Formats: sequence, structure tokens, C-alpha cells
Amino acid sequence: MFGDTSNYANGVQLAVCVALTAFIGLMTWLKVRQAKTHDGSSKDVFLAGGGLSWIFVAGSITLTNLSTDQLVGMNGNQMALLAWWEIAGFFGLMTLAFVFVPLYYKHNCTTVTELLERRYGGRSIRTLISALFLLGNVLIYLPAALYSGGLFLQSLFGMNIDLLVFSVILAVIAAAYTIFGGLRAVAVMDTYSGVGILGLALLIVYLALAAVDFDIVTDVPPERLTMIGGADSPIPFHTLFTGMLFIQIFYWSTNQNITQRAMAAPTIKEARKGVFAAAAIRILIVPPIVVLPGIVAYKLYGDVGDAAYGMLVADIMPVWLSGAFAAMVAAAVITTFSAVLNSTVALYSVDFHEQFIGKVDNHWRLGALMSVLATIVAISLVPIYSSADSIINLLQELNGLLSMPILSAFIACLLFRGVDARAAIVGVIWGVVLYGAFTFQLSPRGIINMHYIDFMVVVLVTSVLASLVANRLIFGGRAEFVGFKKQPV
Repeated sequence: MFGDTSNYANGVQLAVCVALTAFIGLMTWLKVRQAKTHDGSSKDVFLAGGGLSWIFVAGSITLTNLSTDQLVGMNGNQMALLAWWEIAGFFGLMTLAFVFVPLYYKHNCTTVTELLERRYGGRSIRTLISALFLLGNVLIYLPAALYSGGLFLQSLFGMNIDLLVFSVILAVIAAAYTIFGGLRAVAVMDTYSGVGILGLALLIVYLALAAVDFDIVTDVPPERLTMIGGADSPIPFHTLFTGMLFIQIFYWSTNQNITQRAMAAPTIKEARKGVFAAAAIRILIVPPIVVLPGIVAYKLYGDVGDAAYGMLVADIMPVWLSGAFAAMVAAAVITTFSAVLNSTVALYSVDFHEQFIGKVDNHWRLGALMSVLATIVAISLVPIYSSADSIINLLQELNGLLSMPILSAFIACLLFRGVDARAAIVGVIWGVVLYGAFTFQLSPRGIINMHYIDFMVVVLVTSVLASLVANRLIFGGRAEFVGFKKQPV
């Protein structure tokens, strides 16, 4: 993809990429080996022994989210409007810091689903939500990370190497971090890699703007530059105050892949400091790196879609830096994959194995086995992603089926006392069915002409109501509204 595709240039790029990747690995190992205990407990493996300082909490939260999906996919939209997804994340992180972090620490949670069991007083809702998270991780997040990363590296080096080869290499490295270092290694690697990824991404923004003399207004349509989305835009402005807020709460506050990092600090205060730092990065640094290069690419090449970021980097980045960029792209994929993999293993080990099979004496051994199995499944799904775009779109739609129904279970147990766990399950099932009907039947046929972000509010509210109705009429319970009670810090 880069301008010079000679064997020499490819060799230099590859050498720099390998060297930087190895350097990050070495620095991570030197830091992780300083840990005082490796007792094989769930806290040791999945919460880094409760010893993550705020710097590593912030770095891990940031890099778990930031991957090729954002750098390539969001820049591929080639419009400023998409920055709202990142800016709105600030609200979700503040909700995590002030509402959910105190709850997770109060209930001594390793997984977010433990909070559900303790608040509802029933295991069934915990098992259901954990299963949904596991399916989403294994079928969507893990293979998608490998596919997007492998595709980008394949075109980055301009080599005739199958995409699956790059995906396997990335998967093996990422799995090694999870197997041998647990969350501690993942968080440290996230933070070290994050410095390079964010630094190079900002450099690309600067070089992109310099390439057009810092003028991104001329010859670019107003709809590509506006932050006020119209009714027919990807993000109509009013949706920022409806479903967008709840999407962010779900992702940043109740998603195991993110919240596990906040639960790994020694104290609530330290966890909050990490979340605050991640929020500052989210609102100040991430928005420009995921939209400005795409807009510049539109000015230079026109509407080129997902190819925008790669085309621009090929033209503006010096050859000697391309290997470093490749290493950072690889690091972004590795950090995301290893983070999701560690969360996946945590959900299985704590929510299923210990609950239904037996006590785990050493989570390192079980975690290694499950990491290998999940990695093999993820690799096997990569060809499906690469063979048909329609399947990718379908899987993303299926992922959207889960967010509001899952969030409804958290909201019902936090706002009300006396709701039966089985009633919460009714609400979750109702939400999945309702959003599925909207996505695949009602909206395509024009029966309901509502933006999907707006409809998420309908799903959330009716799911909570379905839980309350089922609680009263089916299970004979009486829910008491208690609101968000202040938690001790």
C-alpha cells in the first residue's frame, strides 16, 4: 500500500515492525515480572491482583476500544459527524466512574454479571447475560479484530500473503499475552502500545492537514464537515440526546471488555482516576484521529470509503516510518484481541466453570486452555468475514440486538428493589425480539420509520417495563422504586 513496494522497502518495514513489536513485548515482560503474587486466583489472572495503577487502567481502557475498526472504519466514512461516537463516550465513562465503579467494588465483582446476581438475588439472569457476552465476544469481536487487522497489514506490506496468515500471527501473539500474563500483561501492553499508537495517529493527522495546506473546507461538501446531522445522516443531531446516551452507558459501563480494567485497580479512587484519564483521551485525542484523515482523503481522492485511511497514509508517511506504523497497527489489533480474550476467559471461568462444574484451583491453567479454544474459533471465523460483506453487516446488526436488552437488566436492578431475576430475563427476551422485529421486518418494510438510535430508547424502556409487568403478573412480586442510591467511595 505504501508508495515504495520494492522488496527492500518491504524488508525495512517488516524489520522495523518486528523490532518494535518485540520491544513492546520485552518492556511488558519486565514490568509484569515485578508482580508480587501469581497465585492463580481469579483476582490474580483477571484483575491483575487488584494492582493496576490509574495509568494502566486508562491505557487499557483506551486501547481495548481503539483498533483498526476505528482508524480505518470511521475514517472510511469521511465525515466529521462520526466523531460524535467518540465524544459521546465521555458520558459513558463518567457514568462508569460515578455510578458503576462504586457498585462493582462494593460487591467485589470480577465480572459485571456478578453485580446482576447480587442485586437480583438470583443466578439465572447472570448466566443469561454472561452467555450473551460470550457469544458476542467469540462470534463478533474476536474474529472481527483479526479480520480487520489482517486485512490492513496485508495491504500495508503489499505482499502476496494470505490474509489468514497475518490473522494467525496476530492471534498467536495476542493469545500469548493473555495466557502467560493475564490482565496484568494485557493492561501494561495496552499502555505502552498506546503511547506509540496515539502518537503516530496524531502525526498522521498533522501530515494529512499539511498535505492540503491546513485547508479542509475548500472543495469539501458542507455535509462532510458539519457536526449537526440531518434526519437522513448517520447520526441525526437529536439522537445524541436519545439512544446515543444509552449506547454509551452500555458499552463503557456494563461491558465486561471495558469495565474489567476499571475493576483491577486497588481502590475506587485509583480506578476513577484511570477512568477520568481515559475520558480525557477519548474527548481530546481520539475524535481528530478518526475523522480528520478521512476528510482530507475525501478532498484528495473523493469518496473512496474504507480505503481512505490506507491511501492517505501511503502518500503522506515517509517510508522509514511505515514499519513503525505497521507495528502500531499490529499492536492495536493485538491489544484489542488480547483484552477481549481475557474478558472472555473471565466470563467462562467465573460465571460458568466455577458455578456449574467446580472450583478452579488454578485459573492460569484453565485460562490457557480456554484462550487456545477461543482463539482457534476466532481464527476459523476469519474466512467467513472476508468472504461476504453481508455477513459482517448481519453480525453487527445481531450485536445491536443485545445492547439495550442487556442494559435493561442493569437498570431494572439498580432503580428497583424486589424484581425477580426471572422477570429480568423476560425483559431481556422482549428487547431482543422487539429490536429484531424492527431491524429485519418493521423498518425495512417502512412500517416504523424511526432511526435505529431512537428506537433503542423504545427497546430499553419497554424492556424495563416488561420486566416490571412480568414481575407483578407472572411471579407475583412487587417492585419498589429506589433510584440510584449513593455508594460509599
